Amino acid sequence: MRAAAAVATLLLAVSPVFAAAADETPAVGWSSLSAPQQQLLSRFGAQWDSLPPARQQALARGAQRWLSMPPDQREQARARFRTWQQLPPEQRARIRQRWQRFQALPPEQRAAVRENYRAFSSLPPARRQQLRARWQRATPVERQQMLERLRTQRLRRGR
Repeated sequence: MRAAAAVATLLLAVSPVFAAAADETPAVGWSSLSAPQQQLLSRFGAQWDSLPPARQQALARGAQRWLSMPPDQREQARARFRTWQQLPPEQRARIRQRWQRFQALPPEQRAAVRENYRAFSSLPPARRQQLRARWQRATPVERQQMLERLRTQRLRRGR
């Protein structure tokens, strides 16, 4: 039951991101949820029909995703959520805003961001730290120049 509470809390924390979905989202009936989904989302059962349809869908998808995770992935998710809960509210708000900006990007830009993240993550820790420090010391103009150089390099490689 502790896992169910953790999942429900996790889903509640990320639901504002999903609540921004289109208003024409169809409602999800409580009876259409599987028994395991209902058990996992039991804390929402009494108020389910009053939840916005986008929130119902987000919770249903989240519950299904949780149920399909192997135990090691569930534990990783719990650990990430504990870390999330320990963040100050302002930092969580900044992260949500960044996520919303990312989600608003066109698909090709999201793919480029993901690729850049993978490339950065594959660098040795010392090099990542060096690049972070360089970025943080840079002025806005210097940052823009760095980004332009990267775009130019990417275009040359793509030819």
